[in-house]
Amino acid sequence: MNQTLAVWLLIALALVSANLPFLTERVLAVLPWKRAGAAKPFWLRLLELLVYYGLVIALGFAFEATLGNPFKQGWEFYAITLSLYLVLGYPGFVYRYLFKRHPSLRA
Repeated sequence: MNQTLAVWLLIALALVSANLPFLTERVLAVLPWKRAGAAKPFWLRLLELLVYYGLVIALGFAFEATLGNPFKQGWEFYAITLSLYLVLGYPGFVYRYLFKRHPSLRA
């Protein structure tokens, strides 16, 4: 795998995984949420988002280790990448919490 493919694959995976907690009612997209008809709480969605962020970062480090010399990262790297990851998850957040579904507009 070349470096360009690894970068685009990582960006695509980050985009999908950042929106996944907001688009599904399953915990980590696998386990069903078992609360008498209630939706997943927001704190659980944020926790899932952080778990997915950790997985994407780990995969990025794995790509970096196999393609070249890995570099030591400081706190700035994690602050910036977490901010960018949250921005990637914004469409899913808007769909889940801000997009109003009016009953009168349903067909």
